[in-house]
Amino acid sequence: MSEFTEAMAQLAAGVAVVTVRDDRDDLGVTVSALMSVSADPPMILVSLASAGYLAEVLLRQDRWAASLLSSGQAAVASRFATAGRPSARHLVAGVEHHRGPHSGAIIVAGGVAALEAETAQVVPAGDHTLFVARILAIDYVRASADPLVRLRGRYRPV
Repeated sequence: MSEFTEAMAQLAAGVAVVTVRDDRDDLGVTVSALMSVSADPPMILVSLASAGYLAEVLLRQDRWAASLLSSGQAAVASRFATAGRPSARHLVAGVEHHRGPHSGAIIVAGGVAALEAETAQVVPAGDHTLFVARILAIDYVRASADPLVRLRGRYRPV
């Protein structure tokens, strides 16, 4: 682990699953680099490894979803963090989910919130690509649920 990576691991971050429907398949990945950019209009930013398949797909599919996970969903986060390109349909087996009406992407139920988004700007940044997106819809918000966070390389409840 580089000193920079170790330093950044000291910063707690919320955990989300970003999903997209690409033709016949569903893809998704666990991220901890998702943030609010603007309240008016509502916009978010997600940072993805440029070499990853999801980043490649988001360059051609503008609409996607982000499920912000709750403290009891560490297993879901681990599934979507698996290396390779397993179909998101397999990753949500046994997990309550549905499709977002605006994006067609899988939305994981039981999190703290879920958003559907449409990419407005793509910014290359080192070995990552930043996707800045307008919010199309807020699928749900469960303010009473505790969020899942990542700190020092581990998923942790708040």
